[in-house]
Amino acid sequence: MSPSKSAERVALLAKGSHGNEETKERWWSMRRVLDLEEARHQLMLSLPMIISNISYDFITLVSVMFAGHLGELELAGATLADSWASVTGFALMIGLSGALETLCGQGFGAKSYRMLGLHLQASCIVSFFFSIIISILWFYSESIFICLHQDPQISKIAAMYLRHLIPGLFAYGFLQNILRFLQAQSVVMPLVWFSILPMVSHFGIVYILVNWTSTGVKGASMAASISLWILFVSLAMYVTCTKQLKQTWEGLSSESFRHIFTFLKVALPSAAMNCLEDWAFELLVLLAGLMPNSNISTSLIAMCVNTQTTAFMVTGGVSAAASTRVANELGGGNPEKAKSAMAVTLKLSTILTLAIGLALAFGHNVWAAFFTDSSSIISRFASITPFLVVSITFGCFQDILSAVARGCGWQPLAAWVNLGTYYFIGIPIACLLGFMLKLYDKGLWIGIICGLFCQSIALLSFALFRQWSKIDISVEIDEETQVFV
Repeated sequence: MSPSKSAERVALLAKGSHGNEETKERWWSMRRVLDLEEARHQLMLSLPMIISNISYDFITLVSVMFAGHLGELELAGATLADSWASVTGFALMIGLSGALETLCGQGFGAKSYRMLGLHLQASCIVSFFFSIIISILWFYSESIFICLHQDPQISKIAAMYLRHLIPGLFAYGFLQNILRFLQAQSVVMPLVWFSILPMVSHFGIVYILVNWTSTGVKGASMAASISLWILFVSLAMYVTCTKQLKQTWEGLSSESFRHIFTFLKVALPSAAMNCLEDWAFELLVLLAGLMPNSNISTSLIAMCVNTQTTAFMVTGGVSAAASTRVANELGGGNPEKAKSAMAVTLKLSTILTLAIGLALAFGHNVWAAFFTDSSSIISRFASITPFLVVSITFGCFQDILSAVARGCGWQPLAAWVNLGTYYFIGIPIACLLGFMLKLYDKGLWIGIICGLFCQSIALLSFALFRQWSKIDISVEIDEETQVFV
């Protein structure tokens, strides 16, 4: 990283150390509706992150689509495998990598550039270890599916699909770590180029394996693994070879093993925070399967979950910008600037949520037609759309606040919040309304809205009333301490 580029990339951090009069103002001041410079910087971070996030998820989605064209049984098996992979593997990898949003983000803000590379290596070691454990679970998944009363034929196909997706799990974990490493330094444009090219090539790979070879449904998951490894190797080569990262990446070092424990103290709560949220939505689909007309209820709730997930892909780019800006400013010793960055992100998310809500309100029939040709399901989706708009609004709000929590290093608190709001408030209300009051699918979704609302209020309370702090991650200190600024 040249001195000029380094100075340019930390310009916003330096700005926070001047003008004490400005930092004394309330960070949510309405005197200036929107800080245009901060908003521009966050948008420049958000857009590449949105594109890369969609590209990563698109790889596994395309494989499921190609498997589905082999027959209904193959579609059911691939869908079950993809859902199981997301719940037990990919969600965990994303959660573990969330620790780098804190450690690398604040380390970059504090100009402890060398530590970023060490934390990246420590994260890859941890991801490798957890991938081995999950691989064992996936290898014996057929027995697990049968114990969960899934159809034996579907279970067999799903297990076959998962076994050939195991190599992709390792690549996915490493990939998420590199993504957070680059995100913390606002180096996001390479993510776009290195995600679009493998995504495009993935169509060719999966088409050849599924249609030109005898691998069948196995070829679909093999193609996903191959494309994920191509994506990881290309990004790893970029990190290793580019001069732009020479201050933060000095090569492999055995010193990274010393920082595994520090990483785990942040990574485990981060993983719990992410998994608890994802599992709550998947639990809704299982609950829908217990209702009368379970085929329709399950399809409807699954469509709602997929719609909410799609909205999260878009808002996820904005939340990534929030996490980066908050962590960078806290690392630089500018808590007021960090709070101001959060305020800008919340204002931007309001505009984004309004756009998504209007698109869904006026185009819900078109959107539902992508999932099904059933007129009854499309009609029922139209009736639940207002509730879906509300859930997306709260979901976007809490997604930003969760990103702020990761930037500040509040993952343990956020994990407890997710546990309480989803599993002691949202899911019980969903069961009460859905089963006892016979509101069925609407009752289930109202319950998750209650959970999202309580989660948003709790996280906002932390942001407003908790003292913002940075984590001391200097090389000389082995144990993590809180330094209040």
